[in-house]
Amino acid sequence: MRRGMPTHRSILIHDSDYSIVMKYQNEYRGVVQYYLLAQDVFRLHALNWVMGSSMLKALAAKHSSTVSKMVRWYRATVDTPLGSRRCFQVTVAREGKKPLVARFGGIPLQRQRGAVLKDTAPVMQSTTNELIHRLLAGQCEICESGVGLQVHHIRKLADLNKPGRPDPPGWVRLMARRRRKTLVVYESCHQDIHAGRHNISTRKRSLESGML
Repeated sequence: MRRGMPTHRSILIHDSDYSIVMKYQNEYRGVVQYYLLAQDVFRLHALNWVMGSSMLKALAAKHSSTVSKMVRWYRATVDTPLGSRRCFQVTVAREGKKPLVARFGGIPLQRQRGAVLKDTAPVMQSTTNELIHRLLAGQCEICESGVGLQVHHIRKLADLNKPGRPDPPGWVRLMARRRRKTLVVYESCHQDIHAGRHNISTRKRSLESGML
């Protein structure tokens, strides 16, 4: 929220659409499932609106577009045991495999007396599943190619901000903004990173013009 209104999370706009929707849904589902025993769980409609608005603004910022266009692109309907519900859905087609589907919303906000609450001690968040989702999305996080993907890994985030380093290349700025020690990249992009000659904007322009 910013000044009383939902706002986008800028750290996410360099992720794929699939990853953005998946992250918002995982966080939203966690809150809803925690409160399913509450008789006023319907009050979480406000949370759904705030998180959904933030997600749509993040997608709009990523595509330099508008929220209304994101709504038209991704709105969908899903069937639930309590009837159909509106949601937002991103589908990633995969050759020879079932498509990947990320969905935000579509969870009935009605009390479930039989819900089982497993209130366990919090643990440190693992990035393993998150990295797997990024790999399954099948898209280079620099040039958006979907062929020959690899993972570039650094030892620690502090290595991205070494003193005395000149203007850092685009991939360094991208990892620093996202605060991640991994980057899913196309094989050629990976080679460019290790050769110290990579530039994100140049790579994207080259890809769009058919030069790669």
